[in-house]
Amino acid sequence: MSTSEWETVVGLEVHAHLKTRTKMFCRCALEYGAAENTRTCPVCLAHPGALPVANERAIEHTIKLGLALDCEIADRAVFARKNYFYPDLPKGYQISQYEAPLCGPGRLVVPTADGDEVVRIVRAHLEEDAAKTVHAGGATGRSVGADYSLVDFNRGGTPLLEIVSEPDLRSSEAALRFLRLLRQTIVELGVSDAEMEKGTMRADVNVSVRKVGETEYRPRWELKNMNSFTFIGRGIEAAVREQIALYERGEEIAQSTYDYDPDTDRLTVHRSKEEADDYRYFPEPDLVPIEPPAELVERLRREVPEPPGARIRHLEAAVGFDVAYALVTTERDALYVGLVGHGVEPRVAANWVMNDFAATGDDPGAVDVAGMATVLKTEGLTRDALTEATEASAKPDFDAAAFTSRTAVSDASELGPIIDAVLAANSQQVETYRGGKEGVLGFLVGQVMKEMKGTADAKTVNQLLREKLQA
Repeated sequence: MSTSEWETVVGLEVHAHLKTRTKMFCRCALEYGAAENTRTCPVCLAHPGALPVANERAIEHTIKLGLALDCEIADRAVFARKNYFYPDLPKGYQISQYEAPLCGPGRLVVPTADGDEVVRIVRAHLEEDAAKTVHAGGATGRSVGADYSLVDFNRGGTPLLEIVSEPDLRSSEAALRFLRLLRQTIVELGVSDAEMEKGTMRADVNVSVRKVGETEYRPRWELKNMNSFTFIGRGIEAAVREQIALYERGEEIAQSTYDYDPDTDRLTVHRSKEEADDYRYFPEPDLVPIEPPAELVERLRREVPEPPGARIRHLEAAVGFDVAYALVTTERDALYVGLVGHGVEPRVAANWVMNDFAATGDDPGAVDVAGMATVLKTEGLTRDALTEATEASAKPDFDAAAFTSRTAVSDASELGPIIDAVLAANSQQVETYRGGKEGVLGFLVGQVMKEMKGTADAKTVNQLLREKLQA
């Protein structure tokens, strides 16, 4: 199988729960983790005679996201009924948008180390989420092998924003870059938490392959409800691998929906892929069209912040693309900028933010930036002092002075006797070094640091050891 002859084609349908106080078409409160079926009413349970009323805040959130994605904002948007039957959909249809969505064609510019990639957006539309089916007994959490299923209707009716991309992505890496930047855009707008582990953001991933040079698209597989960046990347790779193998065996591929099992790295067919005709869309008769006033759209446009992709480009010159991308997409760039603004050298600041501080798992917004900058600028600080300062940096009682006084020993007269003792105790390593294997120097430095209980300046120790070993 020669994968170089094949091109990967990926399009994404990204769903994000909007950050509103109540559901999309009723006044039930939204509360993550609430007891099952305690946030319901006749509207979201589809009792006869109950009528929906659209959530104004959800409409504004959708328009704001559309503006951030350079989408055309509709003068008139219409809700539609998407008809299908499933236990977690009590009405027998989902209220969505089809022919007239709130946000039409747009784009997301994704920076890469080799230039910008432009991913076209087909639409961003507003709908309600389905309820949650819980498979119990047997193979708990999976429909196959479970003894029975239950439905929690708390999630049913949650405002859901769906962003549909064109099939412009040509690798799993490109798909993940797009997803991470899109998620960061959504979070910074404040319209959704977009937490994949909580299910407030998930993606349907459409994957196909074609021969290099082909312009037409071949049948695609849709990987449903993916809620992990890692699994999305692995799922795309698995689909590409299996599709190429099928084509090279001379078999045809049917357009279908698949489930991806990360434990086995395998795909299993879920059902044949539905198209729009299968859902029998028609305008929702119980909701009036949305006609956003021009002044509302302009107000929301003014609230859209600088896109994260632009900030990546701003930081790239100082720390390189990879570090800039990581800073922005992990929401740590503001901390980095704050440290640099207080005089910390850019690469020192980036290294501390992305390594030392990231390991604590603390909130970047809680860090005493001025105090931590003072610590990072302190010459000769011991490693232990830096570690302890890092662990305390986001706590309310952080005191930089408690750490800046703990500088490393760099006095040659104090370090000399310790170094002589280490060399005398490790004569074999000394001969190995003098024989041309300089890699053992790190071992000797470590022994000196051990004797000094981590208080020695490693750079000075390294220099003094070299001088003595060359004498």
